Amino acid sequence: MAGRTTRTRPAGGLADKRRAILDGALVIFARDGYTRASIDAIAAKAGVSTRTIYNHFQDKAELFQVVIKESASRVADAQIAVIESYLRKVTDLEADLIDFGLAWVTPMPDYADHSALVRQINAESGHIPRRAIKAWQEAGPRRVLDALADRLARLAAQGLLDVDDAQRAAHHFAVLITVPNPSLQARTLSDDDRGEMVAAGVRTFLYGYRG
Repeated sequence: MAGRTTRTRPAGGLADKRRAILDGALVIFARDGYTRASIDAIAAKAGVSTRTIYNHFQDKAELFQVVIKESASRVADAQIAVIESYLRKVTDLEADLIDFGLAWVTPMPDYADHSALVRQINAESGHIPRRAIKAWQEAGPRRVLDALADRLARLAAQGLLDVDDAQRAAHHFAVLITVPNPSLQARTLSDDDRGEMVAAGVRTFLYGYRG
């Protein structure tokens, strides 16, 4: 009697479904937040069944953690690339920091869902598993600040800055050039407004840190 043929499911199929789940979940979590997002809505967006989601992820909490960690890592890669591009070689400290600051605060359309997701996290942080928030911070914001701190430390080594604690200096820089949330403004900020805010932040930073 002929041996029984065993059919195996192509690995690519599983990978494609997992990718679809993660992409769909990012859109739904960004739109609805962690608390309101449902597995049914994620399944519909991903084009899979809820059973398929549970075949890949234990529950909504695990799915959210994977989504935010992966998304934060992609955005961090893009932000670190900006840091490297603008601060690899500094010839005019103030001008170069202002140019970098403007690039830093310019919205990145490719990561609009991630930006919306971060706003959702800030709005409902008390209802989100702490391990998910920790995973997001380590994969995203902390990596970016580490990269900025490294560049500021190199500028200090060149005598351009006076920095005792590079991590603290990086945090100060990021806070000083942050453009306020548009939803809190009485009017829409123009490019000139944004440029003035960044320039003022850079000059304030240099007041305390210039070498």
